[in-house]
Amino acid sequence: MSTESENPVLETIGAITNASLGRSDLPADALLMIRIAALAAVDARPISYLAHVGPSIESGVTAKDVQNVLVAVAPIIGTARTMSAAINISEALGFAIAVMEDEAE
Repeated sequence: MSTESENPVLETIGAITNASLGRSDLPADALLMIRIAALAAVDARPISYLAHVGPSIESGVTAKDVQNVLVAVAPIIGTARTMSAAINISEALGFAIAVMEDEAE
């Protein structure tokens, strides 16, 4: 008998992410900044950044750190992806803030 999950794709992504995080010896803030750089390189959508907002804040990553990451990767990924990343990160942060405000009410 198989058990069907309500969100198999999200659960699979969560499991892959947890496995990756568990196998890295990097400090949490460095790991998350590297992941943000990778998301920018593949032109990830805002939802992908959203999964990193909470952990990034908890590990001490600042907005300035994220800006520095984008500046560092801009010559490699190009201006279009860098600007897309900045917009998508802003959208993810806006969504996260809206959710937190709703939960606070």
